Amino acid sequence: MRNQCLHGYVIHARKYRERSHIIHFFSQEYGRIDGVIRQALPPLFQPMVLYASGKSELKNFTHLEIDQHPIFLRGEAYFCGFYLNELLLKLCPLEDDLIELYQQYHLTIEALQYLHENSQDTRYLRQSLRQFEYVLLKELGYDIDFSVDALGKPLLEQQYYQFFIDQGFVESKLNTSFQGKDLLSLLSFPTIPLTDVQLVILGHLYRQMISHLLGDRPLKSRQLWLQYYQNQR
Repeated sequence: MRNQCLHGYVIHARKYRERSHIIHFFSQEYGRIDGVIRQALPPLFQPMVLYASGKSELKNFTHLEIDQHPIFLRGEAYFCGFYLNELLLKLCPLEDDLIELYQQYHLTIEALQYLHENSQDTRYLRQSLRQFEYVLLKELGYDIDFSVDALGKPLLEQQYYQFFIDQGFVESKLNTSFQGKDLLSLLSFPTIPLTDVQLVILGHLYRQMISHLLGDRPLKSRQLWLQYYQNQR
């Protein structure tokens, strides 16, 4: 790679030596890509353009600057942005172009910018996060099939099911599990807005899957988010 122009977002950065930074960049062209840059860093969540060179996993980055109009995230939206960035950093492989995920990340950051204006819509934030998680898991090969159970049989509306990462939906006698009719309603996601019931189900399923993929790596963004909520009380 030599002077390759990349468009994307800085998702994490840390100090490197005296005047440099190692940055993790989520790009439209190559997915997550890492490099060293010797310049001051702009705020997070800004659409950026830079130039990358090098053959190793750690590239040399130059000429990092804001592309298009700046984006401003405040309060809860800022911590949600941290959550998105941490998922990309910990779950996405290096230099694997994930075009659909990049587009969804961009749309989600744009949506978070208008979170305050939609504060009366209790579903706005959850809908945005579930859509991002849906694309993330699908791109990583963990899409959920809401039409069949673990044995390949069609889900039944009145039947209850438990979900297992390595199997799928398994019939259950517990009425505290997921009911078939609610799972079947998710076949239309993400093309239509979600109901409160659907948002709760997806939130539970995606949290289960993301925790499995993370293993013993906790999400620091969740801890910061909880601290933020506690300070708002």
